[in-house]
Amino acid sequence: MKLAMAQMRISRDYDENFRQSLRFIKNARGCDLLFFPEVQLSPFFAQYKKRDLPYDIHAYITDINDDLIGDFRRAAQENQLFISPNFYVNDGGKQYDMSLMIDSVGEIIGKSAMVNIADHPCFYEKEYYEPSKEGYQVYETPFGKVGIVICYDRHFPESVRSCAAQKAELVIIPTANTLEEDMLYFEKEIQSLARDSGVAIAMCNRTGTEDKMHFAGQSVIVSAGGETLFKADEKEQLIIFDLEL
Repeated sequence: MKLAMAQMRISRDYDENFRQSLRFIKNARGCDLLFFPEVQLSPFFAQYKKRDLPYDIHAYITDINDDLIGDFRRAAQENQLFISPNFYVNDGGKQYDMSLMIDSVGEIIGKSAMVNIADHPCFYEKEYYEPSKEGYQVYETPFGKVGIVICYDRHFPESVRSCAAQKAELVIIPTANTLEEDMLYFEKEIQSLARDSGVAIAMCNRTGTEDKMHFAGQSVIVSAGGETLFKADEKEQLIIFDLEL
């Protein structure tokens, strides 16, 4: 399969992040699947507790029925590829860190929300996100079965194991990793998860500086045997990789 990852630099401008996402989709035409980093339309607001947030969080909530979701669906159809965007989503009156899986005819074939919610300095996510009740989802595609594990969930081995038990051949991980964290440790973590579960893993990260946080980029693709096949630098970029499942 031809896999694409959008390693994005994300600003406080919701509309500009949306336009940049559409540019990545257009440029990924000819790929099988494109996915994005965590909460791609929003600054990383979870670095603040709600009481300290310097902007209005409501400006960054995407309703599951919003016209913007329709724009992503049309972009998937027009460019004939599967896409998995990740938003701060309002669904049924509750807010989630959620990835969609949209097929190449523009249909939403599934929704995956974060299961385990972080709560520590710069990741005060429990103040913003509800945990998923559905667990880890795997989606049937023409190029293989694809599971989704969101950022913090990867620290729990049952996340990738659950996808593998559902016959996933690839697990995609939208994430928000910083330069202050040990990126080599994270790479080895992904290698171990892939090797232990026998499934390829691709992790797509944010990049750039947002207030107190310096996102690392360094998105990675790891084979089912645990070998790093690709590792990006820190620049904003569209990564396209031919991955054998």
